[in-house]
Amino acid sequence: MEINSLPIENPEELNIILGQAHFIKTVEDLFEILAAGSMGIHFGLAFCEASGPCLVRWAGNDPELVELAKRNALSLACGHTFLIFLRDAFPIHVLNAVKACPEVCSIYCATSNPIRVIFADDGAGRGVLGVIDGQSSKGVEGEVEIQDRKALLRRFGYKL
Repeated sequence: MEINSLPIENPEELNIILGQAHFIKTVEDLFEILAAGSMGIHFGLAFCEASGPCLVRWAGNDPELVELAKRNALSLACGHTFLIFLRDAFPIHVLNAVKACPEVCSIYCATSNPIRVIFADDGAGRGVLGVIDGQSSKGVEGEVEIQDRKALLRRFGYKL
């Protein structure tokens, strides 16, 4: 068995949700959840089928994001994983609904940071072991950083 990592291509630093599901129905259900989840959301999603023809299944409302999702999913090629790329929305707008989708088993990450997916390949298939999300911590926030964090959340409208 080999353990490898794969950086997810994300040239615009879009928000990404990476997860695992269990059934081909995932594509249509996630499409419906995302389309209803936030006004003005643009998204592309791709799902790695793990049986039968083992195709990358896809949907979305933004052709560029759909292509990005398909390309990354095919490179990753880990059974029953899905990738969602978001524009004009944050994961916080749709994440609980995505997690509540009956086919969704787990979420590995929801981020706009550069991510690297750690996966195992045993010659018959691939599986996600984990994700490296962004960079390592460099210190502990002080009073200035606390105020900056609070201001950012209020600027985004998440806190009053």
